[in-house]
Amino acid sequence: MNGNGTTVAGMPLIRADRLCKDFGDTRVLNSVSIAVNQGEVVCVIGPSGSGKTTLLRCFALLETPSDGAILMQDRVIGDAAGSKAVRLSAKEVRSNIGMVFQHFNLWPHMTVMENIIEAPIRVRGLSRKAAEVEAARLLEKVGLSDKHDAYPARLSGGQQQRVAIARALAMQPKVMLFDEATSALDPELKREVLLVMKALAAEGMTMLVVTHEMGFARNVGSRIVFMDQGEIVEEGAPGAFFDDPQTDRAKRFLRQFED
Repeated sequence: MNGNGTTVAGMPLIRADRLCKDFGDTRVLNSVSIAVNQGEVVCVIGPSGSGKTTLLRCFALLETPSDGAILMQDRVIGDAAGSKAVRLSAKEVRSNIGMVFQHFNLWPHMTVMENIIEAPIRVRGLSRKAAEVEAARLLEKVGLSDKHDAYPARLSGGQQQRVAIARALAMQPKVMLFDEATSALDPELKREVLLVMKALAAEGMTMLVVTHEMGFARNVGSRIVFMDQGEIVEEGAPGAFFDDPQTDRAKRFLRQFED
């Protein structure tokens, strides 16, 4: 992304370059390289503990890489502590990358409307009136236009997660990160959230999605990335990956989803 916010031709919108992350003596990510092009929906799948969430947290600047780098177009988002690289500021990252967590993370003392307008006012510098107009549009988009005065505790899990999506979208991000956004929900509520995510994909939103929803990955994903033990083991188009995985590890993983 260049100085005026437009994309740079020929470059992935966002990428990790030989990314490593250590927690003490444990290496959680081991030289992971992944690129996401504008408009792609890249679904990251794999067993628990394979480094998927840590990868997303590095993209969102919630973790500092131990080695390697995260870049948005030609500018560094995050790299190892002490690096001299010119990087996007934390404010720029928050404005360009939205993240939806597994457990909603809404502020319980704020109404739905207040949850959504807080960051646009503080970070984007919108007036309260402009932020409320945008929030109302987003609440309609996620099917919650009648909930703007409700507090999170009065909402179902699916409704809370849709508010979390609206809150992330209120920053007008270039990329949306989803970390197991449906894993805490029962099947009926999962469907509500997946439909919103599917609609975003259809509109061309660039998305990096960590998920155990194999149907979503197959039907909505542009590309599948399979991780295990902190590394990318296999990646490819959804049809090819699900119908003819090339590695024994991927084959074993997919067997658990067979009828």
